[in-house]
Amino acid sequence: MSPVLLSWTSAQVRAAEEPLLASGVPLMERASFALAGVAARELRALRGRVAGSRVAVLVGAGNNGGDALFAGALLAGRGVRVDAVLAAERVHESGLAALVRAGGRTVLLGAEPGGVGAVADVVGDADLVVDGLLGIGARGGGVRGAAGELVTLLGERRAGGGGPFVVAVDLPSGVGVDDGTRAGPVLDADVTVTFGGAKPALLLPPAAAAAGRVEVVDLGLPLDAQPAVVRLEPADVAGLWPVPPPDAHKYTRGVLGVVAGTRAYPGAAVLVTTAAVLAGVGMVRYLGDVADLVVARRPEVVTGTGRVQAWTLGPGVSPEDAAQRRRVEHAFDGIVHRGEPAVVDAGALDLLPAHVGPHVVLTPHAGELARLLGERGGRDDRVPREAVEAEPLRWARRAHELTGATVLLKGAVTVVVGPHGVAYAQAEAPPWLATAGAGDVLAGLLGAMLAARDADVHDDPTLPAALAAGAALVHGHAADRANPGGPVAARAVAQALPATVAALLAGRS
Repeated sequence: MSPVLLSWTSAQVRAAEEPLLASGVPLMERASFALAGVAARELRALRGRVAGSRVAVLVGAGNNGGDALFAGALLAGRGVRVDAVLAAERVHESGLAALVRAGGRTVLLGAEPGGVGAVADVVGDADLVVDGLLGIGARGGGVRGAAGELVTLLGERRAGGGGPFVVAVDLPSGVGVDDGTRAGPVLDADVTVTFGGAKPALLLPPAAAAAGRVEVVDLGLPLDAQPAVVRLEPADVAGLWPVPPPDAHKYTRGVLGVVAGTRAYPGAAVLVTTAAVLAGVGMVRYLGDVADLVVARRPEVVTGTGRVQAWTLGPGVSPEDAAQRRRVEHAFDGIVHRGEPAVVDAGALDLLPAHVGPHVVLTPHAGELARLLGERGGRDDRVPREAVEAEPLRWARRAHELTGATVLLKGAVTVVVGPHGVAYAQAEAPPWLATAGAGDVLAGLLGAMLAARDADVHDDPTLPAALAAGAALVHGHAADRANPGGPVAARAVAQALPATVAALLAGRS
């Protein structure tokens, strides 16, 4: 099994399965054997043994239900008491027969005395639950009907600190397979065993939070198509990082122009410039009204106008600060006409020109993206923050369509979309990173990467999205390095960047 880094849509997975199934490759046998192995491993961890344990198998009408039944049969053959809850009258016949032959018991949901509550008691008393209710053919929207009631009851029990360990088959039942949505009842998993290739829901928010630890079982599928969603790992980012050659000087290493901060919000300017300097950019050129404070804290920073290769615009810039807004608008002239890469954050988002290219990276949080959509789109694009949080991939893509920019949507899982169809989903940030100023550090870090690779950005319009995803990874790793497992301040994240980058390049991150 391998960690999940790439994912493919349900249609791509089905297309890859078809030639193997047509040639008689026993994909279900392989999947169920691996599934049973994971369940047995978890039972040993929970109870110290496999035989004598209790497992409940939740069975839907599709192939995931078949995988679960065959896995249940294998576990029953090892001395496990297996109760299969059939959520449909017609389930996988061969799988059901195998389970019964092995001594497993069946319960038809909705036909038992005591109703769903009685079945929930049976399932809730198990050591482990195998969730095979829905598969990649489901459309999201949660688990419906009696099965939805059962999932809700089990979720309530688990939320109270009780309930069994849950292993999901391929993906947690009820999530949006391709878009990562989560609407209606979903049984959160402790482990998801996914087959052939991961599905986007396992990487994308908010569904990814329901997946627990994800393990990919290689079934030999010919997944040659472009992945739908990618999660970069440290080795990928090390390859993206702008390492200076022996003959480098400050101009070849990139000059980042920064318009950030005001007298009312000076900290944003300090954090952006600090992050850019410590990320290794050749020079930071600051434009704004708090240059004295910036230079006092970061004497490496140069103030005033001059040559730049990329920009970070907007952190700490308020609508009331006319001078800083004029500087942002002036910077946009170079961004539009000379193609200078840029990070556009916070107070610069509402000054964005009508259309830009993917060399411009927008870095909103959900509320800012909702405002941008409302201002730029039609009536159907006027959505609240909660709608963006419920469907981040959809709305990040819509913002890209409306503006032409690369979009980095900040959150517990950061989503990045660009012009090439592949989305990135980075989940390295610890919850402690949700703190004031953290976005300013990210903006400075990403600006440094764009400045150092400005020529490459011009040649490859897909590169800004990869750099943005890489910046999100480094940002998260720096937060963890600054104070592993505990509270962290934005300045500490910036100060951890040099060691984080060094570890990344050395293959230790």
